[in-house]
Amino acid sequence: MVQLTRIYTRGGDQGKTSLGDGARVSKHAARIEAIGAVDEANAAIGMARLTLKDREDLMLRRIQNDLFDVGADLCMPHDHRKKPALRIQPDHVERLEEEIDALNAVLSPLASFVLPGGSVASAALHVARTVVRRAERCVCQLSEHEVVNDNLVAYLNRLSDHLFVLARYMNDQGKKDVLWEPGANRLLS
Repeated sequence: MVQLTRIYTRGGDQGKTSLGDGARVSKHAARIEAIGAVDEANAAIGMARLTLKDREDLMLRRIQNDLFDVGADLCMPHDHRKKPALRIQPDHVERLEEEIDALNAVLSPLASFVLPGGSVASAALHVARTVVRRAERCVCQLSEHEVVNDNLVAYLNRLSDHLFVLARYMNDQGKKDVLWEPGANRLLS
């Protein structure tokens, strides 16, 4: 377990921070950008949780914990020589898929794209989904230059799907989805 007795260290006052292997890197390094984006996603999910209860809240609580594991995975480069690193595994992705399938089983198929909204819970979940997509893009960008656990991209990709399906589920199982109407506001000439 992590024990934090002192919150500020002054270690980052010069624009650098430490990775899990002790390496010092710029606070705008791609790896730190990815870690920050995952942290933002976790905070957005925390806000969405305020609108949920019971099973849905418990799913997101577990996901928030997983996102700390994602951050730990990102913070320890793959070429480290120290203790075994915490890594996201295929079973993390599989659990998301099982939950997506269970939620999606009660939803009607979509006839159009869904506009974020319909209910407060759904709108909050859509915001979280878009933040997760940004985190996914940051991890993909990092993976073009450094070795990254392949399961991270799969996990974040599946997580955005999970949040999308949960958003629909929270719209009275999709009955209150607001659908995109292509060209609905186009002026005819």
